[in-house]
Amino acid sequence: MDYSLKSGNLSRLRTPCLVLGVFAGGKLTDAAKEVDRASGGELKRLIKKGDMGGEPGRGLMLYDLPGIRAERLLLIGLGEPRKLSAKGLSEAHATAARLLDQAHPAEALTTLHLETPEADPYQALRDAVTATAQALYRFDECKSDPQRPRRPLKHLHLHLGGWRRGAKLERALSHGKAIAGGTALAKHLADLPGNICTPDYLAEQARRLGRDAARLKVRVLDEKRMHALGMGALLSVSRGSRQPARLIVMEYRGAGPKQQPVVMVGKGLTFDAGGISIKPAAAMDEMKYDMCGGASVLGAMRACVELDLAINFVGIVPASENLPDGDANKPGDIVTSMSGQTIEVLNTDAEGRLILCDALTYAKRFKPAAVIDIATLTGACVIALGAHASGMLSNDDTLADEVLKAGRAAGDRAWQLPLWDDYQTQLDSNFADMANIGGRGAGTITAACFLSRFTSNFKWAHLDIAGTAWTSGAAKGATGRPVPLLVEFLLRRAGQRD
Repeated sequence: MDYSLKSGNLSRLRTPCLVLGVFAGGKLTDAAKEVDRASGGELKRLIKKGDMGGEPGRGLMLYDLPGIRAERLLLIGLGEPRKLSAKGLSEAHATAARLLDQAHPAEALTTLHLETPEADPYQALRDAVTATAQALYRFDECKSDPQRPRRPLKHLHLHLGGWRRGAKLERALSHGKAIAGGTALAKHLADLPGNICTPDYLAEQARRLGRDAARLKVRVLDEKRMHALGMGALLSVSRGSRQPARLIVMEYRGAGPKQQPVVMVGKGLTFDAGGISIKPAAAMDEMKYDMCGGASVLGAMRACVELDLAINFVGIVPASENLPDGDANKPGDIVTSMSGQTIEVLNTDAEGRLILCDALTYAKRFKPAAVIDIATLTGACVIALGAHASGMLSNDDTLADEVLKAGRAAGDRAWQLPLWDDYQTQLDSNFADMANIGGRGAGTITAACFLSRFTSNFKWAHLDIAGTAWTSGAAKGATGRPVPLLVEFLLRRAGQRD
């Protein structure tokens, strides 16, 4: 999908389809008023017939309107002007994208972003790109006869209205495209089934990124190398699988050697049956999404490479499967982590923290400025926050504030939970330095408390994306979150945001 900026009188611009907004009650936006004047009031007369009342989610295609050069007009309902939010405008972009894709114009000119309630052209344009790309994403790789549009939408022009063309607005498009591309990669990897997207497959996708980027170096550690490093916690999880574990390490060098890197660690459980503490059968197919944290790190890295950001960035993905087997972890087993700390495995389904703790210890060698780990870690986070916000915990208030601000700016919000020492005692073990679970209460917090024991030497934030990484039911599929948050964080660290 290509995106570009366009200016000029709307009635005189040639386009297969012009997209205009209509508010509740048939009230026209400024762009629609301009077109209505050129048509001699014909647009208003058509709207008065009652087919378009401006309700959110509604669309109406019109043809051959007099006085304008556009072949079609697509009217999109925006609802009440005072109630229009950035989220509502993104939903309008998505509605328009889906209707355009079905109508086969291949190219269109939109004005919807001009109605932004944020009064920020950069954000409005970026959101238009990401919302459009999100709506057009489809996963049909595994279908024998995918039903694709005959002439899909390939180019979207965004009208400047009264905005002045400049570097900031061009940057909005490039940032939006990079975020959209990274999000699509994360969604695609997550939507792949576990028999295709294995730890080795994830590793190969990282290598492909590295082959196309001079500034990106990719290394993949095998189990022999991990064993030599003492990664007993990570390797204990993969023992029950025929798929060997991999530690994927991506080093992007966009700044000088003296700049400390940002490190992101993504949980890459390509399938999680729970091990010996096996999960219920219902919806177990969705456990292919237990690698969404790792997929989001790959997506953020893709965006970073595309934008050629002036930042040093390291992505680490511990990848494994968690299956029951005669050699799998058993409840009560004790394993030794790379840090030397011992862990009593009371529940083998709390495996994500076992692979993350060794990856976090490995991250220390990069002398990071900050470390963010991303994981579909606890069902407790789904109960606490639902699908609207990722859970966030941190050992540094300044870093926590950075992450939260990035999430708000990207429309990919997180909510901070406490990381108080009071919760640490729930991890006490009679037989090891700690247990891998802390009981029913505060499950998201005690999981982060566990990880915090491996992060004392650097600034660290933990994102629990169990509720936000995918949707269930009829609309089942990966969301690509929190790639928008992560890329926004990198843009700010790289000085690319005003």
